[in-house]
Amino acid sequence: MPSFDIVSELDMHEAQNAIDQANKEVGARFDFKGSNAEFELNDGSILMKAASPFQLQQMLPILFSKMTKRGIDISCLETGDVKETAKTAQQPLSLKEGIDKPLAKQIIKIIKDSKVKVQTAIEGEKIRVTGKKRDDLQETMQILRGQELEQPLQFNNFRD
Repeated sequence: MPSFDIVSELDMHEAQNAIDQANKEVGARFDFKGSNAEFELNDGSILMKAASPFQLQQMLPILFSKMTKRGIDISCLETGDVKETAKTAQQPLSLKEGIDKPLAKQIIKIIKDSKVKVQTAIEGEKIRVTGKKRDDLQETMQILRGQELEQPLQFNNFRD
């Protein structure tokens, strides 16, 4: 039976490249001269450092544009609260990967409400969709692409 997997993955190599490009742009901009503003990638999170919260607000669109150009959907980023100290301000950004249980149940509900003849199963951080016809699987993919979900989805491991 044909099947495919629904996953939410992030290419960490591309994320590192986007952060490097954003650091390069921040270092070259006149309004950030001497402020030691930078982005740091630490397993699954990005830490933005700057001299003031205003500069953090200026840095966020730079990072978003670099990530978008690298093919990373910015809906996988979750911004944290700004922490201020005497000389610096920091803001963490977490990178969301994998499909958690509430989102998986929401996706399965969308598929079942569409009345497409497919079966779904949650397998860890992915959802396996199987059906008798390849057309049903492709229709399921189109339905999910049209939905506004909190995380970007990818479809892989398509088997006939």
